[in-house]
Amino acid sequence: MTDQEAFEANRELLFAVAYRMLGTVADAEDAVQDAWLRWSAAPRADVAQPRAYLVRTVTHIALNRLQSARARREAYVGPWLPEPLLTTIPDTEGRAELAESVSLAMLVVLESLTPEERAVFVLHEVFGFSHPEIAAAIGHSDASVRQLMHRAREHVQARRPRFDVDAGQQREVTERFLAAAGGGDIDQLMAVLAPDVILIPDGGGKAKAPLRPITGAGKVARFLAAISRRPYMGIDVSDMAVELAQINGGPGTVITGGGKPIAVVTTVIDGGRITAIHLVANPDKLRGLTAGRTLSL
Repeated sequence: MTDQEAFEANRELLFAVAYRMLGTVADAEDAVQDAWLRWSAAPRADVAQPRAYLVRTVTHIALNRLQSARARREAYVGPWLPEPLLTTIPDTEGRAELAESVSLAMLVVLESLTPEERAVFVLHEVFGFSHPEIAAAIGHSDASVRQLMHRAREHVQARRPRFDVDAGQQREVTERFLAAAGGGDIDQLMAVLAPDVILIPDGGGKAKAPLRPITGAGKVARFLAAISRRPYMGIDVSDMAVELAQINGGPGTVITGGGKPIAVVTTVIDGGRITAIHLVANPDKLRGLTAGRTLSL
């Protein structure tokens, strides 16, 4: 196997690791490209396991990028959400866990971890790397990795939303939500929204969106009903289309206008009702959808 073949065989894995670490397509793709440059330039006569070597390399790169990314996010206009992606999930026993690991809700939770905790959690909980492998990847001792893993699990467990594992119910609730939102039907919205639902909008100062989260079924329902009747960014309602799609491992909605995505909506569902809505409208975060970028879990 040539150097390029070895790298290409692991490219999707590297992107999957970097995306979960960084939360944006551009940063993840840049990290993978940097990993390729290092891989192609470094002597590898003693590299017995290219997969482990490449994951270690992209993890180092992602950790460095997280430091600058966090500084940029502090200056971000309005709430910051991870970048949505179309996903394909294999029909395997761990399907639900894979889907949860890349959901926007989980990526938001991972933002609460330190960079090292995030790296340890992603590598161990999602990809099954051992503690010694992770220690080599992040330059910590095995004991330190175990401590980081313990703290990361506690943080995630305390903050992670509850996920319905029934994909059929997720889709049914999503369809009811879309019908109600699209028709501006406040009563039907109230029926599908949990009383303490939160809507988190991400326009990044580049798209029309609230600058703060909206909390409570009444406020969220009225907001959704209002925007369903208004032109958006110069696009008339009649020129918009709403499509169901698999976004970040679960049912989501892509809203298009003028033939391109203008917003993506994903939800968290618990007990048959929506407890959280993530609305991404920042055009910079919709480029992956426009380019047809898909994440294979």
